[in-house]
Amino acid sequence: MPGKVKYHQLTESEKKKYLGEFYSMVSLLQDRDEVKNFFKDLLTLSEVVMISRRIQIAKMLLEGMTHDEIRRKLKVGFTTISLVEKWLNNGFGGYKKIIRKYNEKYSNRKESNPADLVPFSSGWVRKKYPAQSLLVNMLFGDDK
Repeated sequence: MPGKVKYHQLTESEKKKYLGEFYSMVSLLQDRDEVKNFFKDLLTLSEVVMISRRIQIAKMLLEGMTHDEIRRKLKVGFTTISLVEKWLNNGFGGYKKIIRKYNEKYSNRKESNPADLVPFSSGWVRKKYPAQSLLVNMLFGDDK
């Protein structure tokens, strides 16, 4: 079928070119919005969900959950869990490193500012709906 690329049929130079450019482009993304917009343009919603679930499986495995607990919670098959576990334990360390970094950065997030937990409590919404901002400030104190 024309247009369909199979990794193993690419030459070594094609693999290096395609993958190298992809990794270089991803490394240029500077903030969450750039990452989000890039992947929203690049991947279908199903692909994003599939990748996100793999990350959740890796997190759960690192937290010590069993395959059966993960299967029931995420409604994924044992094969998917086993593959993620294989990559987690025998891969290049990417899962472990990014999950550790994520946990370090976001583990205290819930405790940072109660007003951040209120939906629509930041940015343009506060400017457009000052009464909502006033209510948040009355309930949680001014966060500025």
